[in-house]
Amino acid sequence: MSERKVYSLHMGKAKCAVDLGDGSERGEYVNQDYILQTLGRPHRSISLMYCYYPLDEGWPGRASVVHARPDVAFAWDYPYDDYFPYKGGLNGSREGEPFTYMRDIRRHGQDVTLTLTVDPHVPEEHLIAIAEDLRPFGRMMLRVNHECTGDWFCYTKRSTYKEIAEFYSRFCAILKEHAPNVQTILCTGGVDEGKTQIEMEEYFAQPVRDTDMWSIDKYFALHWGWPYDVAERGGNSHSRGNIRDIFQYTKRTYDRFRELCGGAVKPMMMSELNADGDVTGPYDQAAMVKEFCDLLKEEKAEWFTSFSMYQFRDRGRLGLEIEDPNNPDVGIAQPLLATYREIIHDDYFKPQMTQGEEISLPVTLRWGGAEDAEGIAIPLHFDANPHFCEVIFEDDSNLMMELNGRWFYKSPKARTIDLMSAFYEKPLSGPCDLTLKLFAPPASGENDLSREDGLLNSYTTLNALPEIRIRFEPVEPAN
Repeated sequence: MSERKVYSLHMGKAKCAVDLGDGSERGEYVNQDYILQTLGRPHRSISLMYCYYPLDEGWPGRASVVHARPDVAFAWDYPYDDYFPYKGGLNGSREGEPFTYMRDIRRHGQDVTLTLTVDPHVPEEHLIAIAEDLRPFGRMMLRVNHECTGDWFCYTKRSTYKEIAEFYSRFCAILKEHAPNVQTILCTGGVDEGKTQIEMEEYFAQPVRDTDMWSIDKYFALHWGWPYDVAERGGNSHSRGNIRDIFQYTKRTYDRFRELCGGAVKPMMMSELNADGDVTGPYDQAAMVKEFCDLLKEEKAEWFTSFSMYQFRDRGRLGLEIEDPNNPDVGIAQPLLATYREIIHDDYFKPQMTQGEEISLPVTLRWGGAEDAEGIAIPLHFDANPHFCEVIFEDDSNLMMELNGRWFYKSPKARTIDLMSAFYEKPLSGPCDLTLKLFAPPASGENDLSREDGLLNSYTTLNALPEIRIRFEPVEPAN
C-alpha cells in the first residue's frame, strides 16, 4: 500500500461541541462501542456522575443500597447523594469505577467529564489524592458540586453556601498545582428575567473567577418527582419552559459571568440538557431539543461552546434510549435518538478537520484530546458505491477512523474493520473521492506521564498503512 498518498490532519474544536452523559442515579453506564455504533460518531466528551463522601457511614456503598428504607420519597432523600461512589481518593483504588469507564472513553477518542459531588468537609489530603488520580487522563474536565445554588444535594444540606463556594475555589487551586491537565467546570444558577445577578452571587462570584469553564444545567422540561410520582397535568413535581426564554436566560448568565471576570471570556456550556419525556411525551421531547439546537445556529451563538445531552440510556424518560424494564442491558430507542443523531452529524456540531501537507511513513501521531489531535488523511477513490470496503491491519494500534461521515473504532486486538456501514445510510450515487481519516488515542486510556508533555499528550507511531480492500461488485455475480 506504499503507493497511497498520505497527508497530515488536525482535528480541532467544533463551533459547538457535543458531549453525552453516560450513567447517573437514573441509569447505568453503557459501553462506548455500543454508543458509537448507535450514533455513528464519537463525542467531544463523555460525562460520568459520581460522589465522594468518604467520612460517612456506609461509604463506599451506594447510598440507595446501604441506606435503603421504605419511606424514601425523593431521589436525593439519602444521607449522601445517590450517585455511583467514586472509588479513588485517599486510600482508594484506581482499578475500579470510574477509572475503568474513563479508560474506555479515552481509548475511543473522547475526553472525560467527571461530575463529582464532594463533602466540603473532607480534609485537603483527600482533594490532593483525587487530583493525583486524574493526572493520567489527559485533558479532562471536572465539574465539582454542580447545581451549587440549589438545595437538593447532600453537600448543600451539611454546609453553608459560603463554605461551598470557598471549597470550590480551594479545590480549583489544588487541581492547578497537582493536576493542571484538569479543567474545572463551575455549574451555578443563572440570571433570571428581570434580574442582574446570578443566584447566590455574593458567595459564588469568586468561584466564577477561579474556575476554567462556566456552566448551567437547564432542562427544557423536567419531572423532578421521578420515580416517586407520575407527572400529570395540574401536578407540582414537573415543569416545562419556552426554548427562546431558556436561550435568553443562558445568554444573560454568560454575560454576567463575563462581567464578574472583568470581561474575560471562558468556555460557556450547558452541562445537562434535555426535555423530560415524562412531561412532553416522546415527540415534543425531540422537537424541543431540535428547536434549541436550531436556535444556536440561527443566532450564531459563538459564545456558547458546548452542551451535554443527558443522557444516553435512562430508567425514566430522560434518555436517547429508555432502559428495558425486563433487562437493563437493553435500550429502547426514543424518537429523540434519531433527532439527536441528525443534530450531531451537522457540521456546526462536528470537530473541524484541517488537512495539511503530504507526509511519509513512519509517522508519529499526537493525541491531545478530542479538540486537538494530529492524525493522517488517506485519499480514496470510489468508482461506484462499494460492495466491500474494509481495512486490514497487521499491528496492535488503537485507532479511531472516519469515512463518509461515519466513525469506526479499532482496538489493539482487532485486525479487520468493515467500513461498509459508512454507505448504508449515505450510498454513493457514482464515482467519488473520499478521505479515510485516522487518529490514535491512547490504547490504555491513559497518558504516559514519563514523557515531558505526558500530562496533555499521548503519542503513537504508525509504521505502515493498513491494507484497504474496496470492491464494487459481489465476489460472485447472481446467476
